[in-house]
Amino acid sequence: QIQLVESGGGLVQAGGSLRLSCVASDRTFSNIAMGWFRQAPGKERELVAAISWNGGNLYYMDSVKGRFTISRDNAENTVFLQMNTLKPEDTAVYYCAARSFSDIATIDSWYDYWGQGTQVTVSS
Repeated sequence: QIQLVESGGGLVQAGGSLRLSCVASDRTFSNIAMGWFRQAPGKERELVAAISWNGGNLYYMDSVKGRFTISRDNAENTVFLQMNTLKPEDTAVYYCAARSFSDIATIDSWYDYWGQGTQVTVSS
């Protein structure tokens, strides 16, 4: 069982930046793929970015390409989401998720462990 704890959310003005962090409780973190999802009120959960076990394979949803960067530090069991040039439409609860496999997946049901979420609010 892997526990995930997110941090770094908050309120920011449009054009600003935030860096989300997610710390995993298990050393198997270095062997598994990770993802960042988000869910806005009244909308379905969507995959924002994903990273394979060694960072060699990345995924970004189209609307965040060029603005968000996912990365990981396997020595610290941590995955990051650097969010720049934030827009009001980025407002959502952001969730960290882990797979039990090394490569990324784009379907949320293929992720086995989830954090509690962190709120990101972007004001216009």
